[in-house]
Amino acid sequence: MMASSYSAKDEDGHITVSGPGGGTLRNKKPENTAFKQQRLPAWQPILTAGTVLPAFFIIGLIFIPIGIGLYVTSNNIKEFEIDYTGDDTSSPCYNCAQNFSWNNTKSCTCIIPFQLDQPYESNVFMYYGLSNFYQNHRRYVKSRDDSQLNGNIDSLKKPSKECEPYASVDNKPIAPCGAIANSMFNDTLKLFYNDPNGTSVPILLTSTGIAWWTDKHVKFRNPGGNNANLTAVFQGTVKPVNWHRPVYELDTDPENNGFINEDFIVWMRTAALPTFRKLYRIIQKNNNMAPTLPRGNYTLVVDYNYPVRSFEGRKRMILSTISWMGGKNPFLGIAYITVGSVCFFLGVVLLVIHHKYGNRNNSANISN
Repeated sequence: MMASSYSAKDEDGHITVSGPGGGTLRNKKPENTAFKQQRLPAWQPILTAGTVLPAFFIIGLIFIPIGIGLYVTSNNIKEFEIDYTGDDTSSPCYNCAQNFSWNNTKSCTCIIPFQLDQPYESNVFMYYGLSNFYQNHRRYVKSRDDSQLNGNIDSLKKPSKECEPYASVDNKPIAPCGAIANSMFNDTLKLFYNDPNGTSVPILLTSTGIAWWTDKHVKFRNPGGNNANLTAVFQGTVKPVNWHRPVYELDTDPENNGFINEDFIVWMRTAALPTFRKLYRIIQKNNNMAPTLPRGNYTLVVDYNYPVRSFEGRKRMILSTISWMGGKNPFLGIAYITVGSVCFFLGVVLLVIHHKYGNRNNSANISN
């Protein structure tokens, strides 16, 4: 004789089954609703030749002209570059590169003549470039104290452990601490125009406005406020190991000194690739009709303070104009042209395949 059993539904809609011996088994099946049984209405695109082929052609026809425009705009940007690493015996900076190290207290000066074959209109941006310098290394990127850089007094006196081994010297805190600040680029670049009369005219280089506004006014602040006596505020701290002077003497302008020094802020924004450039100065255009940098002979005077032989690096000075899309960068235009061309080519190939085999499949379906 079989034992009887019964089932009942509880308040949640679940079914409870009673078996022999008084035991109960709860059915785990979800309720019979449209949501829990996944019967809600949904839209699912059906990929057919009529929908896929126009998409490929539209993408191609849009991307290719955009890419051509970006590529032409990038090529119209004027750019001039000088490598002054000094590893060549013929380089004016050869002696500086061979003999200079971080321990030197005096900088080495080298003079590099060059010529611009075409005038530079509007504002001209001067960059310094480094190669084989990995600012994206994990330990290097973390080696900083953002609280200290934001003007926190406690972090100034006791830097974060992330800054080790550049957190203190002889039990005195380093300001600013960390490997990023310690390796700050400190070459001094000066530019002179040699006019036809034989006079060497210095080019005015503007050091303000080279850093991001958010960095200058939000992320970086001096302890005690930007108007505080920086010598007193940084009393008891020491400069980074590789620096030649403390942070409160980076500039004579109090609005560009200390942690808000724009050269320092630009360096602290680490680069993603081992070959990079950072904005050094801006050459502002005058109000007259003359070009910012006329065609002719120039002289670059370098105070060689930054050795790169230890990591087989290279140093460059770049003069560049900009356009509505920024600096010279042909990659974006090439990428648009490539994607558009591939899509257009695939559209043509799929159109041929559909024209050749599509009617055959339709005939087979009709006959079946």
